[in-house]
Order: sequence, then structure tokens, then C-alpha cells
Amino acid sequence: MLKRKIYKQIEEFYKNSRNALMITGARQIGKTFTIREFGKTFESFIEINFVESPAAANIFANAQNCKDILLRLSAFSSGKLVKGSTLIFLDEVQKCPEAVTAIKFLVEEGSYRYILSGSLLGVELNDLRSQPVGYMGVKEMYPLDFEEFATNLGVGDNVIEVLRSCFENATPFDDYIHTKMMELFRLYLVVGGMPNVINKYIESNNMHQVMAVQTDILQLYKRDIAQYDPKQNLLIKDIFEQIPAELNAKNKRFILKKLNEKARYEKFANSFLWLSKAGTALPVYNVEEPKIPLILARSRNLFKLFQNDIGLLAAQYSDGLQLKIITGDDSINYGAIYENAVAQELVAHGLVPYYYNSKKMGEVDFVVESQGKVLPIEVKSGKDYEIHRALNNIMSCSEYDIPRGIVLSNSNLSVDGEVLYAPVYMTMFICRKNDAPTFYKIDLTGLR
Repeated sequence: MLKRKIYKQIEEFYKNSRNALMITGARQIGKTFTIREFGKTFESFIEINFVESPAAANIFANAQNCKDILLRLSAFSSGKLVKGSTLIFLDEVQKCPEAVTAIKFLVEEGSYRYILSGSLLGVELNDLRSQPVGYMGVKEMYPLDFEEFATNLGVGDNVIEVLRSCFENATPFDDYIHTKMMELFRLYLVVGGMPNVINKYIESNNMHQVMAVQTDILQLYKRDIAQYDPKQNLLIKDIFEQIPAELNAKNKRFILKKLNEKARYEKFANSFLWLSKAGTALPVYNVEEPKIPLILARSRNLFKLFQNDIGLLAAQYSDGLQLKIITGDDSINYGAIYENAVAQELVAHGLVPYYYNSKKMGEVDFVVESQGKVLPIEVKSGKDYEIHRALNNIMSCSEYDIPRGIVLSNSNLSVDGEVLYAPVYMTMFICRKNDAPTFYKIDLTGLR
């Protein structure tokens, strides 16, 4: 069983809330398996899959009240409903939107706990996060990040904590550990974070078998695209297949003219949105200025498009590349591969990455919001990692008020002024922090 961070998050959610929980995310990232493992902590676990059992939708069809639903559910399921000790798992709920609507009333009734999941939820359930407000939490799940990958392959928690401390205190660490972690990171670039792929690697160490599983997942994604609106599925498929080539281009920005000489963003907007909502691609938008809040400076039609899993990206490149990546072959341009891995990590850690590009200032690979400030991040795969004109330009601009920057590279930790140079695998420690005060009481003296 692969250890996942989200497992503890689910535990904490049910410990502190009586609400239902929706787990969203792309196909093949381990949603169902994780929920089943969590279900083992309950006296009774009921699973209903609306794809495998279409008739299950009748449980919610035209039901008058909760009593009707629970009576039908009891009749449909072979499991025992134990009040106060049963977790009911509704899977593939995109096939039964009525189940999502009914959660409010089931939670209010209070006899059982509920957890929901499904495929393509962001595509097929419109305004998912607004239903049902106050009765259902939503947690996004992603492929395994590098920290999860490392611990599941046997890196000790004590090693991770030493590295975390070094990152937070900007102190170099043992070169042997750094070398081994870089080897592991290169393996992650090839294997990626899909659970079935990682399990196949752990079981066999056979890269051909690993790539076979990745190919199956890519084919599954393409089948999902093919089943979508016939007027748009070819556009979506073209965009999805173009991602590796676009990332390998000089500026990595997605160029619509590569799809069609007369292409306009408005025509393709829904196709990009589909890939994003399905979780199969990660758009990173340009910001006109690196100022808080970044979303206000976002340019809606200038963006880079990354693959949702770095291993799947590597599998889309030519045969033989995987071995070169693992061995650290210097003939490869690692720029696009490193950037995709970093984008994937930032998103998995709750951050919203953007990039900044200006003719005057230059281009910074990523900018994120951290502790109320803009944090610029440069990703360098070569030996000239200390050269970063654009980063210097925006950090020296008093108008932007940027206190520090990070350069991710192949080298050990070091500091130069306000710039932290960190190994690229230490992206695992760049996380979203809750900047809001826990308690705040306004002083209304004089207004009474």
C-alpha cells in the first residue's frame, strides 16, 4: 500500500466535521483505493459505484425524503448500515448528480458518514464547489508528489526532516545524500506519481513494464477526450498531444498557431478548460506584473500548459529518453522536464503558479504567493544556474517589494543575498502556508 498525505487529511476532516467529503482529481491517481483504505477504519463500509451499477441511480431518483433514500440504499446494498459507525462511499457520482444534491439532507439526517468521488467531476458536474454549500467539503487529489514518491521507495522520514530543516535554515547538507536524492529525482521524472505506475516499478524495477502502464493511462485519457462533445474532442486531443512539443520550445508558451494557422484563443478556450477541469493538464498563466494578488494581473490567453504527471510527459517523448534521464545524460535539454515537475509539485502543494514575462525585465519561470508576498522561482537545469537576469530585475524593483527568490538547480544548497539556491527536488518543501490570522477581534470602542 502506497502512503499518501491525503489519507491523514481525510482522517482530520472526519475527526473535526460531520459533513460529507468530495474527493476530486484526475483519473488513475488513487482516489478509490485511498477511500477504501480509509473505509476500513469504520465498523461498516458501503460502496456504491454508479458506473458499475447504473441502476443505483434509482436510489436517488424522485425520492421524497431521506427516509426513502436510506430505505432504498439499504435494499440495494448487501452491507449492513450501522448508525454512527458506517461510511457510505458514492463513487463515480458524475453519473448521478442527484446524489450530490441529496447529500445536504443526508448529512442533516445524521445517521451515517458520507464520502464521494468520481472521474471527470470538474467537467461533468458544473459548479461542483457550490453544491451543497455548508454540508460537503471538497479536497483535490493529485498524483504522488516527490516526497511521497521518495518515502514509498524507502527514504526514511528522518532524512526528509533533515532536508526540510536544511531548506528552512538555508544550510548545505551532506553531498552524498544530495547525490542520491538527485538520482531519485531523475527516477521520479521518468516514473512519475501515478500509483499504478509506481507500484509496477516497485514490483518489477522494469522500465518497459512501467512505460506500458503509462501508455495505458495516456490511452485512457484519450478515450475520455474522444467521448466528449464531438464538436470539440478533436481540438482537445490535438492540444493534449501538443503539450510535449510546446514545452520543448524555446519559451515553452503554448502557441495556438502550431495547432492551426488561423487559430484564435476564443475558439479553443473551452478545450483548454476541459483539460484543466479533467485534471489532465495544468495551465500556468502569465501575469503582467509580479504584484499581490497575482490573479488580478493574469493574462487569460498567455499561458504554458503542463502535463498533470511528469512520468506521463516523459512517456510522451521519444523512446530511449527515459534511460538518458535516469543516467543524467548531459545531451538532454532538461528545462521543460524540470519545469513540468516543479509546476506539478507547486499545484499539489496548494499553490497557484504563474509565470512572468516582460521585454524589459525578462522571464521568470514561476511566481507564487507566499506569506503575503510574491515568491519568484527560477528553474535551472544547467551549470549556469547563478545567471538569472529576470529574477534580479524584479527583485531589485522596489515597486514589487519582493523580499526573496528561489533558484532550483542540480546543486546543493547555498545563499547569495536574498536568493536561495536549492536542489530542484526541494520543491517538495515549497508549500502553501495559511497566512490568515487564527483569531481576530475588531475593537469597536467609540462606536457604541
